[in-house]
Amino acid sequence: MSKQNPLIIVAGHICVDIIPAWPQAVESFAAVFKPGRLNEVGPALVSTGGAVSNTGIALHRLGVPVQLMGKVGPDLFGRAILDVVAGYDPALTEGMIVDPTADSSYTLVINPPGVDRIFLHNPGANRTFGAADVDLAKVRGAKVFHFGYPPIMRRMHLDDGAELATLLRAVHDLGVTTSLDMAQPDPTAEAGRVDWRRVLENALPHVDIFAPSLDETIFMLDRAHYDAIQRGEAARTPDVDLLHRLAQELLDMGAAVVALKLGELGLYLRTTNNAERLAAAGALIAPLHAGWLGRELLTPCYVANLAGTTGAGDCTIAGLLTSLLHGRPAEEAILDATAVGAASVESPDATGGVPTWEAVQARRAAGWEKHPLRINAGGWTPDAAHHLWRSPADASEEAQA
Repeated sequence: MSKQNPLIIVAGHICVDIIPAWPQAVESFAAVFKPGRLNEVGPALVSTGGAVSNTGIALHRLGVPVQLMGKVGPDLFGRAILDVVAGYDPALTEGMIVDPTADSSYTLVINPPGVDRIFLHNPGANRTFGAADVDLAKVRGAKVFHFGYPPIMRRMHLDDGAELATLLRAVHDLGVTTSLDMAQPDPTAEAGRVDWRRVLENALPHVDIFAPSLDETIFMLDRAHYDAIQRGEAARTPDVDLLHRLAQELLDMGAAVVALKLGELGLYLRTTNNAERLAAAGALIAPLHAGWLGRELLTPCYVANLAGTTGAGDCTIAGLLTSLLHGRPAEEAILDATAVGAASVESPDATGGVPTWEAVQARRAAGWEKHPLRINAGGWTPDAAHHLWRSPADASEEAQA
């Protein structure tokens, strides 16, 4: 990598993850986390976490020349972050910022087999990350600028996301494709009281690829529905009407490509039907064939040997961006993305399961099995050859083509 100019810049949140090993699966957190109880665990895996590390290192493992831009402090955790990143390639640390006045971010990942993980997180230096921390001279010439986790980066969500919008506008003006990922805001913290609709309205005109999770999107655009889900008054499993409605709002706000990560349910992809917007989507997307215009696709996950779900969404984004770098059509890109995400869960850390791009393609070509679709896709057309479903509009466009 050190001899190549980066094709993708990954900036934003970075931390050190401390992941205790669990000797066996558990039925629920309530069964083991009780006051005064000692839970014996195995050795701790120490790895880097956050979008910068997870998506960035996944891209590196896939063979993409990448540069990381995150902020750490001069403390033990900061040194650990830089050491872990340098272990993959010392050149990956060249864009990192060491703030002598900051403490480094860390996350305790409680990730026992059998249940979804929870996080205990200190944002640390990520609180002060701002637009000025991104060296635009290093961004110029890249094809993609991917930014991750503004909900846990305080300056990026203050004032209706003014700092985030400033950064994304500056990068987009360079002709670089912009990509944005989110994190789940803590409903009880400051980020939970932010008007996220306003943040998105300010940011998405400058975002070409928006790839949040479904839960994050519902929280930000339909808080009443989110709260109803938490109370058990609304179904957790979405239908295609909900996905379509949320994606339409995000496209109307200005995004060109929306990829909603559905966790164990798969991935939903929808793109703008505005040819001018697609053509203005930067160095990565603008040259793509018109087959990316007005697309709406859904696919379940690939079958994987589950070891841990930490970082799976970040790795899914890495797969999507890598597929786009290879100029793949939308049908292949959504499958490439879910394939990399599935590979990542076969390791307890965020990126250890991500193989080379060639290995991903070989596994797919060998007939990698997909889970059945668990989302009600009534009215959509199954495409057995691609292991995906097309919306009525997408299917009719394909027939016309």
